[in-house]
Amino acid sequence: MREYDGPWKETIAFYFRDFLLFFFPSIAEDIEWEFGFEFLDTELQKIKRETETGIREADKLVKVWRKTGEEQWVFLHIEIQSQRKTDFCERMYIYHNRIFDRYRKTVVSLAILGDEEKGWRPSKYKHKLWGCGALLKFPVVKLLDYDMEELVQDPNPLAAIVQAHRIAQIANQDVAIGYQNKLSLIKSLYERGYSRENIVELFRLIDWFIALPEWEEERLWQEIQALEEDKNMPYVTSVERIGIKKGRQEGRQEGLQQAKQQDIVRILEVRFEDVTQELKLLIGKLDDLELLGNLLAQAVTTPSLDEFKSLVSQHVADDESE
Repeated sequence: MREYDGPWKETIAFYFRDFLLFFFPSIAEDIEWEFGFEFLDTELQKIKRETETGIREADKLVKVWRKTGEEQWVFLHIEIQSQRKTDFCERMYIYHNRIFDRYRKTVVSLAILGDEEKGWRPSKYKHKLWGCGALLKFPVVKLLDYDMEELVQDPNPLAAIVQAHRIAQIANQDVAIGYQNKLSLIKSLYERGYSRENIVELFRLIDWFIALPEWEEERLWQEIQALEEDKNMPYVTSVERIGIKKGRQEGRQEGLQQAKQQDIVRILEVRFEDVTQELKLLIGKLDDLELLGNLLAQAVTTPSLDEFKSLVSQHVADDESE
């Protein structure tokens, strides 16, 4: 399974202004950037804790100031959704309201849809009964709508990020396609006039999105070295490459953990329908791949949710005592 959440969260953290300029330019224009901005990731996780599985997703809560001539600030709630989920709109509505409840300030919810279903474009949540109702409409961007050839010409770093996301989907498990497209994308970074800092950061993020077998990564690195020597642009040093490689390995590990955690929850939901948030949070605390693999098998055969919860609770207690 490809891992999109981690690199997207890093992208927003590093390129927040470019992110808004690329996807939501009218919002970027209305922000007073001289006042800075503040990420509230810890607060968002507290808000989500009661309703989420404990498995991290690509989302951000950012405090920004508007160009109003006075100190007026709002909260931007950003969700990156890389696969179709039937409860997505409801989740957006719940988080929107909970953020407002906590801060009593204007909240703007934004969604980036990175899935591969052209027809899936959720943009609102509503319910109504007996003359009483609620409605949340939120701006949506669909990554499938972007033309890959036009992205090559766009100087915004987010254009390269969207390319990386789409290449990862197109290549899927085809190593040859992934290698060729990853190499072409990285080579294009040197043609777009990016600073050295941007090239190194984009190299790291692209490497995270488009994972290749180790021997292909080594071949790609040799190609990049040859390119830098030819252009006399020694941007990505050996030390930085080691850091990128370490980050890639950690990203793959985290992606596998999340996939197994999600699979366990799905199996339990199919078998028992109602899986408590407490159990989901407990599963989300486990990160050992071998243990998660064993629990996945046990989720198929466990006679009851109570027995499975007892088993998971014991593993969590063991981890916390070490």
